[in-house]
Amino acid sequence: MSEPLVLLDRRADGIAVVTLAHGKVNALSTEVLGQLLEVATTLTVDPARSVVVTGGPKLFAAGADITQFASDPDPDHFAVAAPERIREVGGAFLSALNAVAAIPSVTIASISGFALGGGCELALACDLRIASTRARLGQPEILLGIIPGGGGTQRLARLIGPSRAKDLIFSGRQLTGAEALDLGLVDRVVDPDELEGETMKWASSFATGPAHALALAKAAIDGGLEGSLDDGLRLEQDRFVDSFATPDAEVGVASFLRHGPGRATF
Repeated sequence: MSEPLVLLDRRADGIAVVTLAHGKVNALSTEVLGQLLEVATTLTVDPARSVVVTGGPKLFAAGADITQFASDPDPDHFAVAAPERIREVGGAFLSALNAVAAIPSVTIASISGFALGGGCELALACDLRIASTRARLGQPEILLGIIPGGGGTQRLARLIGPSRAKDLIFSGRQLTGAEALDLGLVDRVVDPDELEGETMKWASSFATGPAHALALAKAAIDGGLEGSLDDGLRLEQDRFVDSFATPDAEVGVASFLRHGPGRATF
């Protein structure tokens, strides 16, 4: 059995915690990405009420394992790996992070310390992001003479706009948690000693919510971004109709009629 590099903890309160556990910097090797894909697939087949993705208390993930892009990792004999190998590594990123994005639950990236390159791209694949004040986020690939290959050029531009995404990707600069909040790259920033508690509190608010409706809302938002406004509106109508066929609608609508809004227990 391969070493566990990505841990999955299903808590009794319905929250699943996915923890990267690959050495000091959580380098995203193809082995880590393969295990991340397996965990994300498990959480798609058997969803949790909400999902937290973390790298632990010190950092999120410092990026890809750069040695995997070299035919010989020895700096004195360095040579870039063959295109087939580069595509293999890129494909591992694409498969794993797409699988994270497709988890039919609310996913929250809890970011402590560095979330750079592939680490930032993993955070972007989550629905929401909370960072500590000591977090550092960015896409520094340009400083290596390459570009992001795990969704950075696409998810970042969709999140904060193309001009701001170009600035970050073209410069390779790192953002503090506060700067990332100002740009909309993260949604909340807290002190380091509050990060875990605030993350779990936020995740709990979704874990007690209408799981079916949340999954359909996520599908409508994410799917709508892939096409035109008209396509998105039609998709929304389909998922809107679908939502009334779920147990959540039976509970929520009945509760509204009996007790008013905000009183339903799902």
